[in-house]
Amino acid sequence: MSEGSSLTFVTLLGSLRKASLNAAVAASLPALAPADVTITALGSIADLPHYDADIQAEGFPEAVVAMGKAIAAADGVIIVTPEYNYSMPGALKNAIDWLSRLPENPFSAKPVAIQSASPGMIGGARAQYHLRQSLVFLNADTLNKPEIMIGQALARIDGETGKVKDEDTLRHLAAQLEALAVRARKNRKA
Repeated sequence: MSEGSSLTFVTLLGSLRKASLNAAVAASLPALAPADVTITALGSIADLPHYDADIQAEGFPEAVVAMGKAIAAADGVIIVTPEYNYSMPGALKNAIDWLSRLPENPFSAKPVAIQSASPGMIGGARAQYHLRQSLVFLNADTLNKPEIMIGQALARIDGETGKVKDEDTLRHLAAQLEALAVRARKNRKA
């Protein structure tokens, strides 16, 4: 965890697409963070090979080790993900599978917030439910509320700037970041 009174959060993006709605949400977060919170992006999950115990036996890929170290050093994690076929994207699940096998689980007791955006009505809720199941196994300290499920995201995100434009959505995102900061400060004192 970071030292001092300021907090550091990292974002884990579950999408690979350049023009991703979820990438736009993640890109909007640093400007919405409380004054004492810095938010940076982790490396891309595209850099991680498919999980294979044979690869692990030869040594963890550097991208997995780097991502694990960054998560372990952060005060909190924000996972921003789309929903694919009623679940989380396979590439995000693959990243979680790799990270779960590191000698020191970087998610254990780590405050984690989940966000999802979708052109559909329910905003990725089903992906979040499956993601939460994996986070239980990892012993993550997953924030329950406020929930961020951005439905009808095409109307809430500016395609030209790649940023969230809807004021209500921005307020909800800021409220979740504040809640995550409160949780991270409590964890730091424990």
